[in-house]
Amino acid sequence: MITKVTKQSYTVPCSTEFRDVVVKLAESRSVNVADLARSILLVLPQDIIESFPDPGEPEAGDREKAILKSGSSKGRPWLRKPRLQVRLTPGYDISFVRRALNLAVILDNDQYSVNLQKAEVGAQTNFTEHMTMKTRRLFQGASKGMSGDKERLREIIAALSFTPLRDGLSNRIDALHVMGFFPSEQPDRDVVRSKFKLLARIHHPDSNYGDHQRMSQLNAAMDLLNL
Repeated sequence: MITKVTKQSYTVPCSTEFRDVVVKLAESRSVNVADLARSILLVLPQDIIESFPDPGEPEAGDREKAILKSGSSKGRPWLRKPRLQVRLTPGYDISFVRRALNLAVILDNDQYSVNLQKAEVGAQTNFTEHMTMKTRRLFQGASKGMSGDKERLREIIAALSFTPLRDGLSNRIDALHVMGFFPSEQPDRDVVRSKFKLLARIHHPDSNYGDHQRMSQLNAAMDLLNL
């Protein structure tokens, strides 16, 4: 007998950039955003998902225009936080759903891959990550309980982040590298600023996983790009 599970609608606040990346990925796979989240939630263990960073809520100035659909102000425009709407089984934390969606994007960018190996009798399926030896060790370490999570997460962020330029930035190509764009890209002002806000939340020295050198080079990149 099949038991029907009632699904819950989740409103997931996130930056405009992250929302657009997730929606684009879902469209490219001809699925909806909830399908992306479910693909991660069903395949990967909870502690692995939790070891990856939460992209977080949008900055104060990151808002989208929406039209009120009910109430005395129906039809009026208002500014709200960018968000993703997904329907999943009840019980998930919003931060956890964001992490799952972030991991879907990371996997799609080939930053990590998942290898499913046939398990021996009584053994669990082995998930192995194949990027570099350094990130492979980090990924495997992340599955060993919750102790030391902050330090492992800090190392994972460092492994996935841009490598600071030893001699600093001197030209536009250097700036594009630091911001995570290809040398030939011509990102517009809004895209660059949105990317800067996202990276600044990660690398600002006041954050839990901040890095003074990366933050300094992010600021230098914005100066070089004249934005």
